Amino acid sequence: MSSRAEPKSPEAAPPPDRETLRIVVPPKQSKERLDVYLTHQVENATRSKVQRAIEAGLVLVNNKRVKSSHQISPSEVIDVTFDRPKRPDAMPENIPLEITHEDDQLLVVNKPAGMVTHPAYGNYSGTLVNALLYHTQKLSGVNTELRPGIVHRLDKDTSGLMVVAKTDAAHHLLAQQFSRRTIGREYVALVWGLFKQPRGTIEASLGRSKKDRKKVTVTTEGKHAVTEFEVLEQFDFLSLVRLKLKTGRTHQIRVHLAHRGHPVFGDTTYGGRNHRWGGLAGKKSRLAANLLTLISRQALHAKTIGFVHPTTKHWTSFDSEIPEDMKSILRRLQE
Repeated sequence: MSSRAEPKSPEAAPPPDRETLRIVVPPKQSKERLDVYLTHQVENATRSKVQRAIEAGLVLVNNKRVKSSHQISPSEVIDVTFDRPKRPDAMPENIPLEITHEDDQLLVVNKPAGMVTHPAYGNYSGTLVNALLYHTQKLSGVNTELRPGIVHRLDKDTSGLMVVAKTDAAHHLLAQQFSRRTIGREYVALVWGLFKQPRGTIEASLGRSKKDRKKVTVTTEGKHAVTEFEVLEQFDFLSLVRLKLKTGRTHQIRVHLAHRGHPVFGDTTYGGRNHRWGGLAGKKSRLAANLLTLISRQALHAKTIGFVHPTTKHWTSFDSEIPEDMKSILRRLQE
């Protein structure tokens, strides 16, 4: 069982400028210093910040003040109170958008690598939402004011097609398709290594890593996740693969492929940026190092998306080109 965050009861709610996170230590958690444990459990936390919070009495274990050196035990309840800076409103920004399709109900946009989908902590500008707000005043309001029109998301450094809702009705119908897993999504990726089979299915449950909350890992305590793959082309030490999502978990493709020993090329988080991957040496290692200079992110692109259109009720699908950074690697490999 993984750690879980629960809101405190209404009568114990903190002031508006503060937030309390409740963490229940899982039954199988090993002994660990409180400050070390919280550094991995609380987003954007550092050990020094955690220690200051403990000293200030903002961290309680079973409703009692403790020291940073306290050794946590299974089933202990940890309440962490911290200041939550006021979030600015999402503002329109004149950022170029590649729009594949637009009508009165929705847009299909080709998000570039390096762009965050919506404003969040540390990224309140330069996002897809900021660009959308400049492009149109008509976006669904189903989500918060920081996520107008956003039905789903792509990782910052994953490029590709996304559908954006203009109306609340379209948003609900599209979200329903995502929930029922009837959305058609295909990705292409350059990955390390050669496959023994031309196609297959990766089925492994995913959950947040207990060692690093920013990472996802394969765990029996996680959520069911299924990815289908098909090898399109193979080179000396890299493969071009097509991937279909049967579920939509965070970092699903990247973690599944890394779990199978084929991390996505260039992926700094899941082991895809080592030019000596798999024991490469000599000429191959030098080629791999050179290829890594051609791309600053994971070589993963959401190439197609398909759905039943909210108005026509007909199946509609869209395709996109592989982005230039991935093409440049393919050209070098094909030479």
